[in-house]
Amino acid sequence: MTDFFKAILFLNYGLLLSIILLGAAKYRILNNKEKQYFHCIAFLFFIELLNLVLPYIFNLNDTSFLYPLYIAGEFFLITALFIRKLELPKYLIWVTALLATIFMVSKYIYDYPFNSDIVKVVSNIIIICLSGFALIREIKGVSVPNRFLLADACIFFYYSVSVFIFIIQHQIANLSENDYYIILSANNILSSILYCSFLYTFIKLKK
Repeated sequence: MTDFFKAILFLNYGLLLSIILLGAAKYRILNNKEKQYFHCIAFLFFIELLNLVLPYIFNLNDTSFLYPLYIAGEFFLITALFIRKLELPKYLIWVTALLATIFMVSKYIYDYPFNSDIVKVVSNIIIICLSGFALIREIKGVSVPNRFLLADACIFFYYSVSVFIFIIQHQIANLSENDYYIILSANNILSSILYCSFLYTFIKLKK
């Protein structure tokens, strides 16, 4: 199971790199709201690159200190994306930025909350609500044409299922190593689906 987990993990690295290269090539044809998708992927690529580089190049095996940065950055970038798409009040972007900053300060300085997964689940639920509302507007036809509709649907799907994976993971008291890698592999497969939706969207983009 470990080998399968690593195979999916490196597949995701390849997909992220492909999206970054393709997205950079087509960055000029993106409007201001669509550029936010590229910023989100670039941030995820940066975090994954650090997770890969630090252990193998700098022999820093514990990269858990990146987890709060990942949660806060992901939360801010994706919520800001949908706040702009839904044309919600702009001050909400500052509110999400403040919440992300408070979490990082609280975690890095005071180590609170002790379990960052709690914040991860809450942030996922907020992302689910925003992306779901965006999809409902798209179905009703009250929004402008959305070239990233597939990506929006996959964002909603990925974060919805991820919440259940986190809950299941913490409900099982004693996970065997095999069960642990099964759960991680399931989450990585969901990530692969999400990344493929971005890759397909960028490939189809035209002026």
